[in-house]
Amino acid sequence: MKKFLSVALSIVLTVGLLSGCGAKDDTASVYYLNFKPEQDAAWQELAKEYTAETGVDVKVVTAAEGTYEQTLTAEIDKDNAPTLFQVNGIVGLESWKDYCMDLSDTDVYKELTSDDFALKQDDAVYGIGYVYEAFGLITNKKLLKEAGYSIEDITSFEKLKEIAEDITSRKDELGFSAFTSSGLASSSSWRFAGHLANMPLFYEFQKDNIKTQPEKIKGTYLDNFKNIWDLYINNATISPETLTNEQNDAAAEFKAEKAVFYQNGTWEYSNIKEIGEENIGFLPIYIGVDEEKQGLCSGTENYWAVNSKASDAEKQATLDFLKWVVTSEKGTTALAEKMGFVSPFKSAKSVDNTLAKIMSDYVDKGNYSVTWAFSSTPNVDTWRANLVDALAAYSAGKGDWKAVEKAFVDGWAEQYTASKQ
Repeated sequence: MKKFLSVALSIVLTVGLLSGCGAKDDTASVYYLNFKPEQDAAWQELAKEYTAETGVDVKVVTAAEGTYEQTLTAEIDKDNAPTLFQVNGIVGLESWKDYCMDLSDTDVYKELTSDDFALKQDDAVYGIGYVYEAFGLITNKKLLKEAGYSIEDITSFEKLKEIAEDITSRKDELGFSAFTSSGLASSSSWRFAGHLANMPLFYEFQKDNIKTQPEKIKGTYLDNFKNIWDLYINNATISPETLTNEQNDAAAEFKAEKAVFYQNGTWEYSNIKEIGEENIGFLPIYIGVDEEKQGLCSGTENYWAVNSKASDAEKQATLDFLKWVVTSEKGTTALAEKMGFVSPFKSAKSVDNTLAKIMSDYVDKGNYSVTWAFSSTPNVDTWRANLVDALAAYSAGKGDWKAVEKAFVDGWAEQYTASKQ
């Protein structure tokens, strides 16, 4: 894992973050607005343990899926605003920089193994990256074998397509589908309007040498996006007309062994490990571009920020809590074992996470990582919502692919303009 981190750090986009310490006050409390719903229970438990140990009250509020920016906007100017929140990289920093304390002279910043995990501008540190993650196609190797294949057979989009369509042709005989449902309800749509959309964005940014948020995009690889989307929805557990149904549950389908492939990430490990360690595989999302040494989609968009407008006592309480989280036995154990985080801190524990280990293996073998271009999306929630609407209409046969392209390309320019007003 150490080898992984040293290599992985070099591919993370370096950006920046802020600092400050204040007077100690035993009555000061911490309010953490958490971004990750799947880790809510673990954070609630960790907060209680810290309070029991120190007497400092820690409140954790978790925003509903896809509503973090709205929740933060509603909470940040309240009398009891979050003292600890998250920005999602350079785009998020543009919106929240005035609320981000400079962390460059803080203990939590000094615990980072590399500045590549600091969100920086000039000499200021405005955010601390706390987890390195990857997403791809989580694969049930047992089911794949029952279909007559091995995970080593899948090295390209064409091979994935061939195998998926063969499974579909024998679906009744095999008793399972190729893909879990590609749900476009709010609880699941981020996997596609965010993560799957990263694929054409990444390759376009790479081809055009884009390093910062562009005003416009071309949609160079949207045909590839269409091909993988069509493959997903036409070889799945549900019909394309029902993608917006709130009852769709891809994780439950995968755990019940109703499908071979499930697009998700390292954070999902604890939820799917019941299929058996020996049965878990993790494949890149192949879309037919530069596939020979392709690895997983790896990166971070998760940066802790401390509210610069909190009182000095609240700032210090928050910084003390963060130091405890990344250095104490309870904190580091929770990050690694209960949240499954590969964390870039000096005291971080190794993660017992098969998906994270596979992520490391890809890097160690010299495969390139598909970095997280989607973190540059302007007005991300609105852009994604419009893309979801277009995908849903197309998938249900009520709209054409041109509308998806329009939401993707024209929507980017529109939301970029709107974000600057």
